[in-house]
Amino acid sequence: MTDWEKCVAFHGHACGGLTIGYKAAQYAARLLDLPECTDEETVCISENDACGVDAIQVLLGCSIGKGNLLFHMTGKQAFSFYHRGTGKSVRLVLRDKPGEMSREESFQYYQSREPEELFDVKPTRIALPERARLFDSYICAGCGERTGANWVRMHDGKPLCPDCYPTYDRFRV
Repeated sequence: MTDWEKCVAFHGHACGGLTIGYKAAQYAARLLDLPECTDEETVCISENDACGVDAIQVLLGCSIGKGNLLFHMTGKQAFSFYHRGTGKSVRLVLRDKPGEMSREESFQYYQSREPEELFDVKPTRIALPERARLFDSYICAGCGERTGANWVRMHDGKPLCPDCYPTYDRFRV
């Protein structure tokens, strides 16, 4: 099975969005000489939660669970990649397509282009995030569910999860 076929199998279908992530991951791997990722050596911060992120997971081994796939939601087709071993990083920003295209035309356009034709290469805007941490957890006094210490808030001396913590807004009626 080719890398493209693996991405399609993981995502569920072939589309222009998946192609964008596929080409971005290939380009980042080449630009940064990324190793095969077994832990957090490679980090990706995606500025969208669209189809392309699935290809990045498959090709680069980035995942939310490992803590090396993060989202900085700007709504842009932009991805920052980091190589922890070398300290190198790059931000790839998708260029505009020439003119209006149907979905099929878009798919063909992205498929037929080299990554260098699709992305502007820019410096990263966000510093390399620290490695994922493990947190103690507490039982929420409101719902009884276990919650990571970093997210617990104290209210009247009791630990509450974000869902149970009462919001404070002096302008709310």
